[in-house]
Amino acid sequence: MPPNKKLKLNGSMSNEKSFSFQSQDFSVARTPDIQQLENIKTHLDLLLIALESLTEIGSEAVIKAAKKLHLESVVADRLSLWRLRQSNPQRKSSGGRKKMDVEEARSLVLIICHLAEEYHQSIRRACLILEKSVEQDLPLHRDRILGDYFDAFTNIYQERMQLKDSLAPTSLSNLAQKLLIDLLFYSSANGHRRLWLALLDYSG
Repeated sequence: MPPNKKLKLNGSMSNEKSFSFQSQDFSVARTPDIQQLENIKTHLDLLLIALESLTEIGSEAVIKAAKKLHLESVVADRLSLWRLRQSNPQRKSSGGRKKMDVEEARSLVLIICHLAEEYHQSIRRACLILEKSVEQDLPLHRDRILGDYFDAFTNIYQERMQLKDSLAPTSLSNLAQKLLIDLLFYSSANGHRRLWLALLDYSG
């Protein structure tokens, strides 16, 4: 997202209720093909990196969320989570990557949205600071929350992604901004449906 693009976060988002995972129906959405799954794997991993960077959560928080959502069959421990995230084709890897299937991708969508809901206030606060900074044309690193987020995101991205897939600092900052705003919308009502449909559109 270009730095000078005006953000619009006020209004309906402030009044949206937290969503529930009582209904996790993906049936109305089409099923992704193999190539779409490759792109989906990358985007889900990036969303997790954004969450990690802002909230400082680790593997245990993801595993705990999986247990709460009764998704232990997909994410049972650190190793299973690591294998899923290594399926991102842009990641550095010393061996073959696990192929993520549709149900595993959908499970990660539910976990990410659950965590986004859990940290909704932190995400919203960061987005409001981002909005204000952009409107006033202030350096984004001037604010501690945003500065820490962008630094953490850049460090994690550069540490885990292949060098050929590395982005320039400006592009990384724009990517971090976009993911932060995306997380705000996915933390709202029906966030898991929004994210799944967005992934299909993004990877189509």
